[in-house]
This record gives sequence, structure tokens and C-alpha cells, in this order.
Amino acid sequence: MIKVSCYTLIGITAMTLFLSSCSSPALDDYSDVRYELTDQNGETVIFPDDYQGSPLVIGFIYTNCPDICSFITANVGKVYEEMDNPGDTKFVLVTFDPERDTPEVLKSYAQAFDMDREPFQFLTGDPDTIDDFMKRVSVRSQESYSRELDNGDRMYFLNHTDKILLINENSELIFDYGGSMTPVNIIIEDLQKLL
Repeated sequence: MIKVSCYTLIGITAMTLFLSSCSSPALDDYSDVRYELTDQNGETVIFPDDYQGSPLVIGFIYTNCPDICSFITANVGKVYEEMDNPGDTKFVLVTFDPERDTPEVLKSYAQAFDMDREPFQFLTGDPDTIDDFMKRVSVRSQESYSRELDNGDRMYFLNHTDKILLINENSELIFDYGGSMTPVNIIIEDLQKLL
């Protein structure tokens, strides 16, 4: 008969829990949240509920961005265009500047990239919802420049996180990329593992 001390059992239990947690590829799980957003056509979208059952490529932008947001947007588009078979993957861009990025503004922006069509969606929402959503996906933005225009409007630019996420069909975050920097073929290779 083998005698096992209490400390040995605790050690075995801790090691089992550690190994089981290492086997999960998910970086986060969004199935416990619910964000009501609006797409470029004015339709209500619920994240992540409306995307469950399909992989999701999602980037974060604002339409007045003078630099990397256009690269993030283009990269999301290229992933779709360069895939042999994207299946039922959804491709989404969410603004973190809801004050200016109304559905109409997002629609015009999507048209400029030839992305105002399926399977692409551009999303906005009320400022509190967008703020909560951005905190959850670890996208940060901060005003970097501001001035008042002659007509009384305020122009401003934002420093922000450069990010594209790959989320699986179960609303689990699988990969987190530098949105403007990651070669599209890497995102495609990772996405194909989910199809």
C-alpha cells in the first residue's frame, strides 16, 4: 500500500489544474458580456451573441485617424480577399470615437474601402457602451491634439491601441495582433485553423 501525504495530494492537484489551464488556447472569453451596437446601416448588433457559431476578425478604428486606422481597415479587408475560402467568418471594425463615427459616417468610410457589403460590418454605439467594450478588449485611446475650428466645431485626434483580434465560434479570443503591422498571411493561417 502506497502512503501519500496531504502535501503530495495538494501538489498533484495544483499541477493538474496548472496543466489543464495551459491546454486552453483562449486568451479571453467574451461569452459573459453583451454589448448593443449599431452597424453602418443603422441595424442593431449584439456582440458577441450575433457572431456565435462563426469565427470573427475584428479591428478597432476611428474614421478621422490620420495614420494607422486605414491600415487596420485594409488588413481586415485583405484577410477576406486573400483567403481561398473564408467560410462563414465575419469581418468587423468597431470605432472607439462614437461621438463622430455615426452609422452614416461609418457607411461612407466603408464605401471608401469597398467594404460596405457582406461579410463586413462597421460598428458604433452610445459612448458608455463603446467605452465599456473598449475596456474589455483592452483598446485604449487618448486625445492627442485638439483645436476649435472657425465654425465652432472641435477637431481632435486620438492616440490609440493598434489591434485586430481573432475570436473563435465560441466567443473566445484566440489571437491578438498588432492591427496595422501583422502580415495578413499570418492572420489567414491562424484563421484557417478555426475553419
